[in-house]
Amino acid sequence: MEESRDGRARATGAQIRPRTAQGVMGAQGAEYNGPVDKLPRAFYARPTLTVARELLGCMLVHRTGGRERRGRIVEVEAYIGPRDRACHARAGRTARTEPMFGSAGHAYVYLVYGMHHCLNVVTEDAGFPAAVLLRALEPLLGISGSASGPGRLCRSMDIDLRHNRLDLCGERLFVVQGDPPGSVARSPRIGVAYAGAWARKPWRFFIAGHAAVSRP
Repeated sequence: MEESRDGRARATGAQIRPRTAQGVMGAQGAEYNGPVDKLPRAFYARPTLTVARELLGCMLVHRTGGRERRGRIVEVEAYIGPRDRACHARAGRTARTEPMFGSAGHAYVYLVYGMHHCLNVVTEDAGFPAAVLLRALEPLLGISGSASGPGRLCRSMDIDLRHNRLDLCGERLFVVQGDPPGSVARSPRIGVAYAGAWARKPWRFFIAGHAAVSRP
């Protein structure tokens, strides 16, 4: 089952599962034996709430300057279309929001308060603005300090406006399938009280009880 743009469940075909490989070195030199193939574009080109839930437990990977950083995604938020008053697309198609209207599987990176970068993955069909904000990671490889909260996540992964519009199916910044989370919780999104009734939508998903989640 998947969820439609209004949150209702609907039947779909088979889930998208990348093939697996073995022997990736994880945190503290431990071997990670889960899947390592990049998520395909078809993974992102689905209802945003479905993508948001299934990103939990996956690994965000950034390769730059001969260095690789990896973190397990433990918290996300969904932003869906121009009717969603918490979504940037409520302002229409602008220079800032243009990436949200593009094809699924690309990065939408923006700056808040002039100092904090936020990384989103674009979802659904081209022309419909929707994305999933990555809010927190569990550090696995090459990350020093906390990656809890969208600003810390980008800082720890060395992600900034240079990565806006980047293809997440490429070789620099991408997501690979990880271990499924044991228990997924959901809540209203954080910091969107201005959005009225939309602020109460339970479109924040996180791994229940995980220490790296930005807040309970």
